[in-house]
Amino acid sequence: MKRYAIIVAGGAGTRFGSAMPKQFLLLAGLPVLMHTVRKFARCEAQVVLVLPATQMELWQELCAKHHFEVECTVTSGGSSRFESVKNGLRVVASLAGNDTAGSVVAVHDGVRPLVSQQVIDRAYCDAASYGSAVPVVAVTDSIRHIEPDGTSRAMRRDELVAVQTPQTFALDALLSAYDAELSPMFTDDASVMEAAGHTVHLIEGNHDNIKITHPGDIAIAENILKNATTC
Repeated sequence: MKRYAIIVAGGAGTRFGSAMPKQFLLLAGLPVLMHTVRKFARCEAQVVLVLPATQMELWQELCAKHHFEVECTVTSGGSSRFESVKNGLRVVASLAGNDTAGSVVAVHDGVRPLVSQQVIDRAYCDAASYGSAVPVVAVTDSIRHIEPDGTSRAMRRDELVAVQTPQTFALDALLSAYDAELSPMFTDDASVMEAAGHTVHLIEGNHDNIKITHPGDIAIAENILKNATTC
């Protein structure tokens, strides 16, 4: 089984009030995105990094500055996450050549640097067996559904899960699923696969696998790293 990883990093960092995109902010002395790339390289995946064209030079400068030599193929993103993943898949298909059958590809958010190696490995193994593997964690907050008239109603949280990445699939199936036009229903890769008629297999994620979105998330991630035994 050949493992590929598409790491999508297109954030602009506007919520941080900083000119530096959030994927390049320092986490334990290293840009966030480098932690993420390293996780998949350790799992022997061939990494394709999808960046906005305007950030490629900055990435190269940071790699030189931090002596980051983990091998990955860099390509430009699109105007949406859907288009960025599609661009990444084109590169993966080119790398795989005629060897797409039996290959597995993970799609991961560049700003989720704390995914555990165990989750990555299980995602690849389960995707090879079931065609897909999407990590989820239990919802701990109370959840309400907003009705069209502005009222709301409580929902049973034991019937809900929060979805994470890496969302991992048989390469042939994901390539075929992404041969579609962008739809508002496509909120992630699992939704693209479901629209193509596939059933999504869920696996247990890890709660530390946070998506760095707000300024305080860096401090939280720093604390997790200091106390982690598996990250």
